[in-house]
Amino acid sequence: MIWKGGSKYGDWLFYHPPVNNHTEADGHTERDFIATAFYAYSASLMAEAAKVLGKNDDARLYAELFEKIKQVFIDEYVTKAGRVGTNSQTSYVLALMFNLLPDDLKPKAASFLAQDIRGRRNHLSTGFLGTPYLCHVLSDNGYTDVAYDLLLQETYPSWLYPVKMGATTIWERWDGQKTDSTFQDAGMNSFNHYAYGAIGDWMYRVSAGLSTTGAGYRSLVFQPHPTKKLGYSRASFESLYGTAACGWERKDGKITVSVKVPANCNARIILPTGKAAGISTGGQNLPGNAMFRDIEEKGGKVSFTALSGDYTFEFSEE
Repeated sequence: MIWKGGSKYGDWLFYHPPVNNHTEADGHTERDFIATAFYAYSASLMAEAAKVLGKNDDARLYAELFEKIKQVFIDEYVTKAGRVGTNSQTSYVLALMFNLLPDDLKPKAASFLAQDIRGRRNHLSTGFLGTPYLCHVLSDNGYTDVAYDLLLQETYPSWLYPVKMGATTIWERWDGQKTDSTFQDAGMNSFNHYAYGAIGDWMYRVSAGLSTTGAGYRSLVFQPHPTKKLGYSRASFESLYGTAACGWERKDGKITVSVKVPANCNARIILPTGKAAGISTGGQNLPGNAMFRDIEEKGGKVSFTALSGDYTFEFSEE
């Protein structure tokens, strides 16, 4: 069940420290580890697809295959302390994202990932395969603050380093152009390359809070994640039913969340405040507004369901 051999790029263009830096670890992740993780993930996706298509025998086959790979993965690559793979950021990201860890070790693995990022002074070390999932894994495990620090990091390696260097597209390499304006590698150095741009998915789904639970964006989830490090975050999507939009703004100690639910759609709205009575919308308190149903207070958040329309909610910044 360990996927070995073959042609593998691995975690392409992961971070390498300067050649004269003998203390900082690089971001290398062993290639068979990566291939095995994606083998398991592929099996889980096949199981989900088969279930949707009503192919129950195939769904069981691939679900069982996933569990077999997962157990071998744990035996081969996971320690009882929660260390994973080569202890790289990508090792933790793939294991957590693809559900390849025992439940009791997930918090420990997420903590090791956050510690590594903090130990690198809020820098990432992931390549093409770890980067798309990095901030999602952090947010899913209670480290959204760390994800924001990565997003807003301005020095290499980071998303904003190229921006500060004048980039208007996503570079293939974290350091495609050095601070002295020379190329990192003139022979292989794309300046218009999507891979690291996958951070846009996190900005839409987590920062601005625009996501969906079903095909066609008919059943939406609006769960914005405000931070004191930004003044606002907004996103919109042109679905088949019309524009879906979600965003937030901080001003004068208040947070304003604005959403747009397209026609013939519904949305579950989740706001980062503990009391429904503290949320105002359309000149009314949320609990007294007949436009919203299934209001729930849980885990420091308020959630409720809304049908088609444009809505604005305001509550105190906590």
